Amino acid sequence: MDFTTTLLGLNLKNPLIASASPLTSSVESIRRLEDNGIAAVIMHSLFEEEINHEIHQIDHFLHINSDSYAEATSYLPSEVDFENLQADNYLEEIRRIKESVSLPLIASLNGISAGGWISYAKKLEEAGADALELNITYIPTSMEMEGYRVEQMYIDTVAQVAERIDIPLNVKMNAYFSNPANMAKRFVEAGAKGLTLFDNPTRVEVDLELLSPLQRANITTSYNLSETLRWCAILYGKLSCSLCANTGIHSGEDVLKAIMSGADATALASVLLTKGEGEIKQILSDMDEWMEKHEYESISQMKGSISLAHTDNPSVYERNSYMYALQHYRR
Repeated sequence: MDFTTTLLGLNLKNPLIASASPLTSSVESIRRLEDNGIAAVIMHSLFEEEINHEIHQIDHFLHINSDSYAEATSYLPSEVDFENLQADNYLEEIRRIKESVSLPLIASLNGISAGGWISYAKKLEEAGADALELNITYIPTSMEMEGYRVEQMYIDTVAQVAERIDIPLNVKMNAYFSNPANMAKRFVEAGAKGLTLFDNPTRVEVDLELLSPLQRANITTSYNLSETLRWCAILYGKLSCSLCANTGIHSGEDVLKAIMSGADATALASVLLTKGEGEIKQILSDMDEWMEKHEYESISQMKGSISLAHTDNPSVYERNSYMYALQHYRR
């Protein structure tokens, strides 16, 4: 069975990618993912706040005691100290991983505002990343901030990052834009070579003992796959970019549904965190069994086959099917 596919111009042996999670944070765990058959890895995210903390440290050391005599050169950091402040551990992780595994490695940046953190995109490329995923997470809390300004912040950030790198840029979208299709188009126009559908935001809770809000990892199930399938099917064939299905991929059937809807690859996190790296082999085995039973020979043969572009029932993705579903449920 031919499981090969391409994403962001990268040749993958199968459509299974390990999404950013604790399992993609060390050489040892990534080796286990590779041994079990994963096709590519997205590293855990490097956050804007972490980078800016380092930049603020540099600024602090460069300006502390700036009113002292110029002769007191010991107040300034040495060249070695300055370089060490800039050499983030994340960059070293990329270098170590690239030396240890043969998988395509996708670095991950998480940020939104304009600033010095964007220059790290080039450093990630120079450290050896094969591609970069930009995970933009911004929750506006001001009632005065209009929606179009939020959207423009996203586009500006993508454009600034894309301008600084030569490796492919992937944007991890959320589903909360007023028109996700238009935002997808604008992301591609700004320089994105791929889109991941969709981001899986953290779950908000309240600690009744501490009387404070909490954010926890949002572990998904296959039930969460719906919006991913819907938008993969809607966007397939309409944009000159790769599509990666994320959120709700837990089984071989989920992968096949995503590919048929138009995804080039699928990103897994929750299923690997709950069942372990060995589940990769089970997913691939289930895919092989289903494809053989239904006489499919390759992933490319089925890609987009039930998307909006190819289905004979496009209403499944439109409003009248929503009305039908509700009416049917009442009966």
